[in-house]
Amino acid sequence: MTKRVLYLIACAAGPTQHIDEGVRQAQARGWDTCLILTPSAAAWWEPRMTELEKLTGHPVRSRYKLPWEKDALPKADAMLVAPLSCTSLNKWGGGISDTLAIGLISEGVHMGVPALAMPYFNQAQGAQPAVARSIADLRRQGVVFLDGSDGYESHPPKQGNPQAFPWHLALDAVGAIVSPAS
Repeated sequence: MTKRVLYLIACAAGPTQHIDEGVRQAQARGWDTCLILTPSAAAWWEPRMTELEKLTGHPVRSRYKLPWEKDALPKADAMLVAPLSCTSLNKWGGGISDTLAIGLISEGVHMGVPALAMPYFNQAQGAQPAVARSIADLRRQGVVFLDGSDGYESHPPKQGNPQAFPWHLALDAVGAIVSPAS
């Protein structure tokens, strides 16, 4: 049995402090899990990056490779952006691929790789008009956006609980689209 490859892409949002839990849950479901972090999220984990690399068995990527470098990760069967910050949502929705994390998912969705996203930001951030436009733009591109009762329900400002991020709902949605083992 060959394991399918999941790119877990995490932004600098509270649950990224617990990204190792998301990786463990994906692995428990049979996914070969590769971790890609935005540069800000990578800075959070910098002192413990080797822990994440041992956990995944792959390098943790946070920057574009140089032209002469080979791809360090296997090809993705699915991509999950979780947690997706408000900033990265609006960059992605606006086509701004200034980080590897957003560049991979922006390209992947148009190369036929199933793309899902579960946000984590508060209701005040979500009220910004660009948020609704970005979500609508991503959905039109085929991205499965997991919000509300289907994913993460935005929290009131300063009342988030990053440790309770519903990784299981995100992984259920990935599994409904692509089975982890072939």
